[in-house]
Amino acid sequence: TSVISALLTDTRNSRRGRRKNVGEFRDMGDLAARLHTELIRGTLASHSCPPNDELARCLGVDEPAVEAALRELAAIHGVVLHPHICRPWVAHPFCFTPTMHWVERDGRGWWAPCLWCAFGVAALAGGEVRIHTRIAAESDAIVIAVRDGRPEAAAPLWVHFAIPPSKAWNNVHQHCALVVPFRSVDAIDRWCASEWDDGITRSSSSSIAGIVRSAGSSIGSVSRPRSA
Repeated sequence: TSVISALLTDTRNSRRGRRKNVGEFRDMGDLAARLHTELIRGTLASHSCPPNDELARCLGVDEPAVEAALRELAAIHGVVLHPHICRPWVAHPFCFTPTMHWVERDGRGWWAPCLWCAFGVAALAGGEVRIHTRIAAESDAIVIAVRDGRPEAAAPLWVHFAIPPSKAWNNVHQHCALVVPFRSVDAIDRWCASEWDDGITRSSSSSIAGIVRSAGSSIGSVSRPRSA
């Protein structure tokens, strides 16, 4: 079984474990599903999160209805809301505050919560994009050229998942912050051994090619949660 298959199995198992509490994407109401679609579409078009009043106009409802649908999406991890206001903070694969991962196209772009999500943004955006990120989240800045969701060159990079996807929602911000690139598997081992004393240990890793396949296969459920 490949690393990516194991990661996707982790995610499926995690969702099964949550079903009785928060349901699946397919169980969401019609307005929440339409809201999610409009949120992704609007973010792609405007390079920023559509405000609630704009979402309300597009959907033909009032703002309280939008807020109720956002809370429904948050309950099934379709979005992450700001803790102090009913506004999206994260709608995977997008983040609406600055992160280390910037996906650039035609001089504009989008922030992604992690490198996996950055390739998801690239797949949604299509065409020629550039992913700006940093090796090990430190000082070594790199740019990954991507065309139609796939790297133009086979960069010898690896991505580490320090926290299994099945546990991501224990602290999704920490999980995403730790999904970063490395130049080798040995570098991941050294980083884990030297940087962490809070229980973060060596876990699953994947080549960039594996991440691209995974991001591409999962982006449909992220961007179109009610599709079959």
